[in-house]
Amino acid sequence: MVRQIRKAAVLGSGVMGSGIAAVLANVGIPTLLLDIVPREVTEAEAKKGLTLEDKVVRNRLSANAVQQLLKQKPAPLTVKDNKNLISVGNFEDDMQQLADVDWVIEVVVENLEIKKKVFTQVDQYRKPGSIISSNTSGISVEAMAEGRSEDFKANFLGTHFFNPPRYLKLLEIIPTNDTNPEIVSFMKAFAEDVLGKGVVEAKDTPNFIANRIGTYGLLVTVSEMLKGEYSVGEVDSVTGPLIGRPSSATFRTLDVVGLDTFLHVAKNVYDQVEGEEKEVFDPPAFMREMAAKGWIGAKSGQGFFLKQKGEKGKEILELDPNTLEYGPRKKLKTASTEAAKQAKGLSAKIKTLAYADDRAGQLIWNLIKPVLIYSAEKCYEIANDVQSVDQAMKWGFGWEQGPFELWDAIGVEKSVAKMEAEGATVPSWVKDMLASGKTSFYSEKSFYYEGDYKAIEQNKKIIHLKSLKEDNKVIFKNSGGALIDLGDGVACLEFTSPNNSIGLDVIQMINKSIDEVEKNYKGLVIGNQAKNFCVGANLMMVLMEAQDDNFFEIDMVIRQFQNATTRIRYASKPVVTAPFGMTLGGGAEICLPSASIQASSETYMGLVEVGVGLIPGGGGNKELYLRNLEGHVPGSDLQAVANRTFETIAMAKVGTSAHESGANGFLSDRDGVTMNADHVIYNAKQQAIHLYDQGYKAPARKPIPVVGETGYATLLLGAKTMQYGGMISDHDLKIAQKLAFVIAGGRVPKGSLVDEQYLLDLEREAFLSLVGEPKSQQRMQYMLTKGKPLRN
Repeated sequence: MVRQIRKAAVLGSGVMGSGIAAVLANVGIPTLLLDIVPREVTEAEAKKGLTLEDKVVRNRLSANAVQQLLKQKPAPLTVKDNKNLISVGNFEDDMQQLADVDWVIEVVVENLEIKKKVFTQVDQYRKPGSIISSNTSGISVEAMAEGRSEDFKANFLGTHFFNPPRYLKLLEIIPTNDTNPEIVSFMKAFAEDVLGKGVVEAKDTPNFIANRIGTYGLLVTVSEMLKGEYSVGEVDSVTGPLIGRPSSATFRTLDVVGLDTFLHVAKNVYDQVEGEEKEVFDPPAFMREMAAKGWIGAKSGQGFFLKQKGEKGKEILELDPNTLEYGPRKKLKTASTEAAKQAKGLSAKIKTLAYADDRAGQLIWNLIKPVLIYSAEKCYEIANDVQSVDQAMKWGFGWEQGPFELWDAIGVEKSVAKMEAEGATVPSWVKDMLASGKTSFYSEKSFYYEGDYKAIEQNKKIIHLKSLKEDNKVIFKNSGGALIDLGDGVACLEFTSPNNSIGLDVIQMINKSIDEVEKNYKGLVIGNQAKNFCVGANLMMVLMEAQDDNFFEIDMVIRQFQNATTRIRYASKPVVTAPFGMTLGGGAEICLPSASIQASSETYMGLVEVGVGLIPGGGGNKELYLRNLEGHVPGSDLQAVANRTFETIAMAKVGTSAHESGANGFLSDRDGVTMNADHVIYNAKQQAIHLYDQGYKAPARKPIPVVGETGYATLLLGAKTMQYGGMISDHDLKIAQKLAFVIAGGRVPKGSLVDEQYLLDLEREAFLSLVGEPKSQQRMQYMLTKGKPLRN
């Protein structure tokens, strides 16, 4: 049986339910969103003469939830029009529509009896073979299926998304004893390839994997804070990026999640376990008192931290758990924290802290020791193997290293000896592993499993550039990048400069890589696996040269960058770019001329140079104009193309997803979007092969129609109107004038045909003139020091 999910239904339209509906809509799956019928009309509905019999009232909850998707931040929808794929209804009138649905996801209140009641209805109306799942965060999946039909049970499982569903990668899949194994395999592949999730199979235990370990770790941290008399701020200052955790660390994470949600998750485990474990899951009294006061975090305006205006502007205060009063935020600074900051690599940083004998070292050791032991104790109870636990914590809680990877980092033998010297009981299987001569949970591309190492099974669409480099697949490299053999006749240019910024070393690698690919390969992928694809040119270098009046040097660099992007456009073999995350300024300029862009869904692309007092200088103005020209019919309004290009660059528009970047003109029909960020390089490689096999030919150089002087006047009119209205400064207008001149094609008649080099020369001249402006240099300086644009 060939399975497909063409249509889905989500039962329950709360924050999670509507968020999951948005995830489905984002990948193009029409989704039915149902909720209960309201018990009474609102005042506004009553004024309109509406009653509980009117459809608009009966569907109010799900309809309002869809409207809320447009207002939520961060946005659940990758582009607002996706809401049109979500239809609404209610449990009383619309359950029969489940007969047309391939996947039904239950997301109602966390109450077993209510869920069973909903599933009784689902079983009545669903079509045979359709997949049914629950998004429960901890209720027994096995218990939910009791009393259901055999076909229901065979097609039923837990699918636990993490909030917010669009942004958090983890999806825990929880099969029951009756779940057809083929359904588990299908859902794993579908979730990874179509939804872009990282899937971990969990066992049917309280809170499954990530919430079980994560909640335990957070409560241990709270306990240690109270015991060691650390402050909330001190704990957060060392439990974030310093140990490979998100910048929100411990207590800011709790503020974001919501203390009410956290206490509910903790209680779910507390009610189902015994002994010492039960004690850990009993939160301290001050947290209950906070919840009673409504101090539950970001959604209530205060929690462990409180933002308020002080003498120095906005300041963040921290809560004193003993007095429940707020005071100045503190940081924990010791010899070990300073040494850890200087250590190279996360493993070295954690090792430095874990074995340090000062306040920070003691705190970190006392936090990680119980979490490592607990993870080992529960590993095979909650998961199939150590890798599943690690992946769940990385994808669900944003840890850079899972507990077993962290244990390897600090040394299993050394840490176990220290744990036992302190009277801790280490699970016997860990000691058996050490006794057998195996001193780590991971070895090369395998993990410890039942007395031996088991090869890590991985989706073939995941390509690790780091692993390829370790396998000697580097063709050549310099300080700015490396050309790596991806196999099958495709090479990948990976940027390795600081923050992937573009300098002469990167430009050199672009040219050298295209030379190599044109001779010996089918195609080139430009991509990497850093935090962001590329946030632009080396701004520090540009500013320093400008302040030294070294404009000849800047002109030379800009010429070389323009030549490199031109080579990308006209390479004889296809160049496919694979952007993700921030793809700004020069990063966008590298993507725009490529034969095809294979973007991660979470790609934020834009030409943002105006924010630092400049305009794009590497061909970005010309390339975005050409992309906007692609749909232009000769003889139709050329001014509209120029206006759109000008507005996008002048307003420094950045898409909040690949789809929105496409709506801004940065992606077209020849480009693709990959939902799973781990698959972007693979899909880009396949696209390069496809283009080559189709007999790829570089685009022909053609003259470009421009709007000329009259179009320039039109472009400026809007900018001057904004200046007269006080919306932009005099310097903003000067930048707009330069930008308009470039896009219009200079002083030529409307409709003139010009060549690309002419437009590039205009662009470079405008860039150089703005670099010399004191106010532009002030903007560059401000961005480098403050990290945000200056409006001067």
